[in-house]
Order: sequence, then C-alpha cells, then structure tokens
Amino acid sequence: MNTKKQALDALPDDVAAAAFRRLVRHLQHRHDAQNIELMGLAGFCRNCLADWICDAGFEGDKAAARELIHGMPMDEWKDRYQSPATQEQLDRMAASVKRNSL
Repeated sequence: MNTKKQALDALPDDVAAAAFRRLVRHLQHRHDAQNIELMGLAGFCRNCLADWICDAGFEGDKAAARELIHGMPMDEWKDRYQSPATQEQLDRMAASVKRNSL
C-alpha cells in the first residue's frame, strides 16, 4: 500500500465524515456548480457521491441517496438548477471520466 493511501486510511472516521458532510453542504449551497462542469473538471459530481454512499453501504435506494446529496428530490433539483449541457461540456466530461482510474 502506498504512503498516501495509508495516510488517508488512517484518517479518523469522524474527521472524514465531517469533511464529507461539509463537502455535501457546500455543493447543496453552490447550485451554480453544475454536475456536468464538475464531471468535466474532476470526473465526479453530486450523483457520483450518491452512488459512492450506496457503494459504502447506505441502506436507501439510489433515489434516496441522490436526495440526500442534492438536499431535495433529484427531479426537483434538476428542474430548479440544472441547465442543458452543451456539446463542449459533454466532450470535456467524457475526456475527464476517461482519466478516472479508481
């Protein structure tokens, strides 16, 4: 195991949980940060976080996980905040996702 992974795994769960909650609250506040832009820049978005909590053992379904991350039902969030993606955004997202190696 590499040193960086060991350091991350040694992070106390309460500290990691607090940081995760802060990230989610930040994203709930920053509706202007579109999921497509997050995907294009970092290769993950709010929906990915919802998938990751499901993968980590969240007992709810995918819709419940997305509601938890978005702070409201997914359809409501999309209606309120999501703008149509441009071809440029879709292309950036595709290139960014290819870089994900986890």
